[in-house]
Amino acid sequence: MADWAPIAKEYDPLKAGSIDGTDEEPHDRAIWRAMLARYVPNKGVTGDPHLTLFVARLNLQTTEEKLKEVFSRYGDIRKIRLVRDLVTGFSKGYAFVEYKEERALLKAHRDANRLVIDQHEIFVDFELERTLKGWIPRRLGGGFGGKKESGQLRFGGRDRPFRKPINLPNVKNDFYGEGSSEKRNWNREGSRDWRTRDRDHERSRDKRWGERERSWAWGDSERERDSREERSRGRDRKDRDR
Repeated sequence: MADWAPIAKEYDPLKAGSIDGTDEEPHDRAIWRAMLARYVPNKGVTGDPHLTLFVARLNLQTTEEKLKEVFSRYGDIRKIRLVRDLVTGFSKGYAFVEYKEERALLKAHRDANRLVIDQHEIFVDFELERTLKGWIPRRLGGGFGGKKESGQLRFGGRDRPFRKPINLPNVKNDFYGEGSSEKRNWNREGSRDWRTRDRDHERSRDKRWGERERSWAWGDSERERDSREERSRGRDRKDRDR
């Protein structure tokens, strides 16, 4: 826990697939693919990676000119690279912006994230491909993206940092007789008290049932006596009528 941090310092696909970075087994196939992948950053990419920002979730209609207009507010730009499809030439929705000074880089990183450009809320982070050790891109099962519906969430980045693990203290379980002797004795006494109360409850219930039976029996005898008296009075009336 001493070296735990919400942002990953070194990319590990297994940790990236865990909400708190403590998983020991991969939970989807993409993590397996990332763990088995051997990715080498594109050597054709030039520029200083420590002065480059990664800009994602762009509108597919956004152009380099629009990006330059927006990000030049934070400082002098050395180069903008909007990633396009090699076949169609259409934008893939992300770009890289290289600044001339670190101060401009940090300012854009702080203020440009979640900025709305062409009706799209963008995401801005430092470039990780050449700066984060062990980096595996999303297309190989890595990255810090993913959707909840697909079960391929990735953590450890700016957009979705690790959650701090909850460390519960090691508490002994008294169910198996662990803990202090006083507590165990108290539990035994408590169990005897429960048994005693159960016996008393049974006795009182039997007593109540006996009283009810006697009352029912008394009620039956009363009803029989009343019926006999009614019959006798009825016979007397018949005799008088005759």
